Amino acid sequence: MRYPVTLRRDGGTVNVSFPDVPGVHTFGDDEQEALARAVDALETMFMGMIEDREDIPRPRAPKRREKTVTLPALTVAKLELYRAMRTAGVGKAELARRLNCHLPQIDRLLDLGHASRLDQLEQAFAALNKRLEVAVLNAA
Repeated sequence: MRYPVTLRRDGGTVNVSFPDVPGVHTFGDDEQEALARAVDALETMFMGMIEDREDIPRPRAPKRREKTVTLPALTVAKLELYRAMRTAGVGKAELARRLNCHLPQIDRLLDLGHASRLDQLEQAFAALNKRLEVAVLNAA
């Protein structure tokens, strides 16, 4: 999942914003540092949106030569689980019931900062009649 970014020089720093996710901003001393911080800023916003039960915006297709930030695969899987739950109208308590587990386990599955195991995510998707697939693509 690649989100387009806007980079702007401001004195001695480079500012990063996300056209598809208003309110997410970060900066760095140079472009490389700013882009490295951008993933954390985006994940932090998404964690807040999950906590507030808001929809997570999908990225639009980047324009030609537009810089993007790629989310880690585990983050993408967790965001897709959250989206699948919302689409199915299944809350955390219901998912915990379906998986025969405790609510804190579901909280960890949706916590973008927690290193959940893929088999746990696969079980959660299965409880929603979904299947998690992994793809390996050539680097851009």
